[in-house]
Amino acid sequence: MPVTALHHFTIRCTPDELPPLVDFYTRVLRLQVGARPDIPAPGAWLYAGGQPIVHLYAHLSTPDAAVRPVTGHLDHISFRSQGLKEMREHLAAAGVPFAEAPIPGWAIQQLFLHDPRGLKIEMTFWLDTEEEGAA
Repeated sequence: MPVTALHHFTIRCTPDELPPLVDFYTRVLRLQVGARPDIPAPGAWLYAGGQPIVHLYAHLSTPDAAVRPVTGHLDHISFRSQGLKEMREHLAAAGVPFAEAPIPGWAIQQLFLHDPRGLKIEMTFWLDTEEEGAA
């Protein structure tokens, strides 16, 4: 049974960090808040195409929470994306800094940005499936 796609990832945060994270993932990446099981802690499930792909889980702070790295061994999360030109314009209008990284020899363009906790987000655009003039 091969792995075929990212199912979801979970970001742990404090209750105070929850609203800016929901705002970032809904306003900037345009995910949608959706149904979530009755979990006895604050949080949100954020959906793309009917799939809850980002789970936010707010926990109470512990004394060592501030010193732990935000991402641990995780470097970044990548989303397969469409609409490169429109996303560049959207990020610029929202004042969200981003960097671009073309993949040499491949028809792929990446945008890199960070969520409010510092997690690096990669948006990967396959240029051969993009509309003309999007690159």
